[in-house]
Amino acid sequence: MRPVWQGVALTGLLLFLPVLAVGQGQPDASSAEARKDKSAAQAKPAPGKEVGKGGEDIGKGVAKGTGDLAKGTAGSVGNLAHGNLGGAGASFGKGVGGLGKNVAVGTGKGVGKIGKGVGGEFKKLGGRSKQKKEEK
Repeated sequence: MRPVWQGVALTGLLLFLPVLAVGQGQPDASSAEARKDKSAAQAKPAPGKEVGKGGEDIGKGVAKGTGDLAKGTAGSVGNLAHGNLGGAGASFGKGVGGLGKNVAVGTGKGVGKIGKGVGGEFKKLGGRSKQKKEEK
């Protein structure tokens, strides 16, 4: 008797699902265009956020570089403990190289974003002064 009730329930569910699908209409083209316009306006971050992201990039670069330096130093200490002077120097050099690379990349990205943010602030200030001149 149980399989009969399962079949009836499954059939009822399969008949009910198309009714739910019919109730949903097609999206308006005008609402899709409105969402595109809204997202285009929000795509450009504020100058303050840009400066903040620049600081974040610098911090990430320093953190990654410090991690590389720590790995290189640990490898160097391990090689020294085993008496491998050449491997110790190579490990330490690799760590210092990683530090330099990551700090340089992070700083470059960060300074670029900070410059973009500061430029955006100057642009905003310039627009305000033009508005004040027009009002007078």
